[in-house]
Amino acid sequence: MSAAWLLWAPRVAIAAVVSTLAVPVALVAILEGAGAIPLPFNLHVVAVRVPVMFQLHMLTAGLALLVVPFVIALRRRPHWHRPLGWIAAGCVVAGGISSLPVAVMSDSVTLARAGFLVQGLVWLGLLVLGLRAVRERRYRDHAQLMLAMAAVASGAVWVRLVTAVAVKSPGEFDAVYGCIAWAGWLVPLALAWRFGPVLLAPRRPV
Repeated sequence: MSAAWLLWAPRVAIAAVVSTLAVPVALVAILEGAGAIPLPFNLHVVAVRVPVMFQLHMLTAGLALLVVPFVIALRRRPHWHRPLGWIAAGCVVAGGISSLPVAVMSDSVTLARAGFLVQGLVWLGLLVLGLRAVRERRYRDHAQLMLAMAAVASGAVWVRLVTAVAVKSPGEFDAVYGCIAWAGWLVPLALAWRFGPVLLAPRRPV
């Protein structure tokens, strides 16, 4: 039973994060990109500077945040996994490329802009490596890389949460925002790479 718990506990935790945090953040990003809800000041500045790229980024990155977890969860059901995978890949390409000018043109501190820029590049790089792995039939590597890609995308969730708290301390906001722009995706990426083989292991009977 203990072995089964070690196998299922991380999956339950990830499912909880996706359902309670990732989905709401993704929906908010999509609605912001569509202009359905007002933007916070820092995002409004970027929307004014690069309106088309900002809108494209919010819509496609939000969709990717919604779709990618389902692609991973359905990896053993090819008739669902493949079409959803291509949709997710298209969203990641559009969201990743558009994230680069959005990061550069944002009004954030340099440390934060650099963090978001590198995050976009790593996101795209993991997608390329993942697609290459599946073409070469290295399915285990493909699954690991896609899990890592999802972990990088989760940075959007942690940035939103930390920002909501950091705005209450204006004097420390820039330092906190700069740190979370890096830690928000680097920490999940490190965890996904370390524990990915456990999370992606086949289900075993208890």
